[in-house]
Amino acid sequence: MGLLEVKNVNKRFGGLQALGDVNLSVAENTVHAIIGPNGAGKSTLLNCLVGKLIPDTGSVMFDGQSVLGRKPHEINQMGISRVFQTPEIFGDLTVLENVMIPCFARRDGAFKLHAFETVMNEAEIVDMAEAMLTDVRMIEKRDVHAGSLSRGDKRRLEMAMCLVQQPKLLLLDEPTAGMARADTNNTIDLLKEIKASRPITMAIIEHDMHVVFSLAERITVLAQGTPLVEDTPENIKGHPKVQEAYLGQSHE
Repeated sequence: MGLLEVKNVNKRFGGLQALGDVNLSVAENTVHAIIGPNGAGKSTLLNCLVGKLIPDTGSVMFDGQSVLGRKPHEINQMGISRVFQTPEIFGDLTVLENVMIPCFARRDGAFKLHAFETVMNEAEIVDMAEAMLTDVRMIEKRDVHAGSLSRGDKRRLEMAMCLVQQPKLLLLDEPTAGMARADTNNTIDLLKEIKASRPITMAIIEHDMHVVFSLAERITVLAQGTPLVEDTPENIKGHPKVQEAYLGQSHE
């Protein structure tokens, strides 16, 4: 059984079947990509995983617990963090302050985060935030206001805000969207370093196949809300069902 298990999930919006009997298993400590053409249901599935949507039928289990009916912050407490397609940061705060926010939230008892068993003092929080900024190559910008960062730097900052909570599962929604190729390659290298340096599972939604094939160990292909195939990157390449989904015709 995987760390994340999606079983027979269906979701309709009026007459539109957004997801139809989706089954997905994400093994612990792997990188699993979810791909598909526009309208395939990728974002709907991701929103079901983080509590923004509740499936009409089916189950979503994380580490043996159901995520259905839980609020997003409760899912965060379970050990799931999400990097959004458009980075969600606090532009009027410094880079360091952004990364400290989850730690202060734990200290003040606003909600219990997965990572921390004991209350930390401010010096410990600063040390943890600085260490995380070092990991994502942002320490030299610790005192810069986050709103002035480039898109690539905002993406790295959001990753640091997620990773400081030490999640078991990191969900990445098009982590290279809108980036130049150099920034995309830097993000690929960063994600490889993150994966190699800690026990973490990643699930990635991505359109850029260069990113997918550089990172993923397993790939699930969706089309019109239904999984077409799940396999290794090597077997996905040139698969006739995948070609048909993307190109409208099979080359089998």
